[in-house]
Amino acid sequence: MEVALVESPDIGTVGVGEGSTPRLKIFFDTIGVEEAEWMPRCNATYKNGISFVGWSTRPGYEHYFHPFASQVDQHTKTAFYFNTHARRHGIDVHAHPDRFFLTARLSANRQGPKPDESFPFVMDYGYHFDAGLVGEFLKEKALQRGATYIPARVVNVNLEANGDIESLVTDADEKIEADFFIDCSGFSGTLIQKFLKVPFVSYGENLFNDSAVVLPTEQEAKIGSQTVSTALSFGWAWQIPLTHRIGNGYVYSSSFCDADDAEKELRQYLGLLDSDVEARHLKMKVGRVERHWERNCLALGLSQGFIEPLEATALNIVCNTIYDFIATVDSDGIAGAGRDGFNARVNEGFEMVRDYIVAHYILNTREDSDYWRQNAANTQVPERLQQILQIWKSGQGLAPEMERLQIQSSYTAMSWACLLSGYGFFPEARDVQGGEQVAGQVDMNDIDEFIRRCALNFRSQNELLRFDA
Repeated sequence: MEVALVESPDIGTVGVGEGSTPRLKIFFDTIGVEEAEWMPRCNATYKNGISFVGWSTRPGYEHYFHPFASQVDQHTKTAFYFNTHARRHGIDVHAHPDRFFLTARLSANRQGPKPDESFPFVMDYGYHFDAGLVGEFLKEKALQRGATYIPARVVNVNLEANGDIESLVTDADEKIEADFFIDCSGFSGTLIQKFLKVPFVSYGENLFNDSAVVLPTEQEAKIGSQTVSTALSFGWAWQIPLTHRIGNGYVYSSSFCDADDAEKELRQYLGLLDSDVEARHLKMKVGRVERHWERNCLALGLSQGFIEPLEATALNIVCNTIYDFIATVDSDGIAGAGRDGFNARVNEGFEMVRDYIVAHYILNTREDSDYWRQNAANTQVPERLQQILQIWKSGQGLAPEMERLQIQSSYTAMSWACLLSGYGFFPEARDVQGGEQVAGQVDMNDIDEFIRRCALNFRSQNELLRFDA
């Protein structure tokens, strides 16, 4: 097999996808690249999860932390489920997720997710990184392993009589032939959309945001270990700690706010109103193509689709697509026998992520702008999301009911419970009848002490990043 990368030297990358889920660690482990090699090269840091600030205005629920999973959770999530179950039935118990999960404590302390060797539990974690540097690092690795690099701009595509791609035509009038093509051309979808005419399915009715403005700030002395997503007037701002800077951006809807006002609000939020640091403005195409594998072409990355950077799902979808494609080709061949099943699975993966992202918006309780009010009032709620919300509101067990109803989701019941309880999405607490709270009552002091002792086995983010120590 011969692999060639055709890349235009004058078309830049988006370069702002700077966070990941634990799926990226699996990818690097699969290709045999150690953290000590790639992380320093890419200004990368460890990521425990994501904090959401200001999405809910319910007292006591103005922020919450969405943790990555760990084996430690097995010792606390039963208590978490017990309390959220009681709280959904109106009993006034502590049901905010943050006190039940170790990674929330680690993030508050700016500790990394890798424990001392004596700690017996496995921790899942993601990364923060400079996206441009990661791309260059992986290109270098690919060339070392035998790939060919062709710096050229594709200006045309020749199709076979049956509709397959026969060759690419570059701006130097060079013809590049291949048996199979992978479209990584970004939002333009040069091969999959422009020449193969695969329709695009917009998620605009569910997700309003279509724009972003980006500004870097200086890194603090103690490097954080979480992504922070803060609700602003017409969207939300991210903060991502790298070793050399903090990446900041404001994701917003251009239907409610223009680019100048978005930049002004971001600068004000960051304390940079009088700064001459240049901002970058981006447009986003939110949705997916109908078919990701069409004829002899696979769309990958932004060319196949994009769902909001809110939960850092883009690379997760890329990795899932790659692994599924490899498995399908290994099983059914490259001619396309397994293509329909593959496309259906990838589409379902997009829909499952979309549902979780949409929940953040329709559950918000902000009243400071039409943007937030219209998100909360949006009636275009996907069916799967409606089912999950109904289970939660009914007070039934979330995990067993999702399993019984065969509700598939990219996110576990625990993640859903963290989101819903983190928003304070509960009925009003009622007067507790005698003895109602006694059976199995959770002692939060015990939970706090267990989490505190576990956290003693972890070092600061700064210490973890000293790979040469």
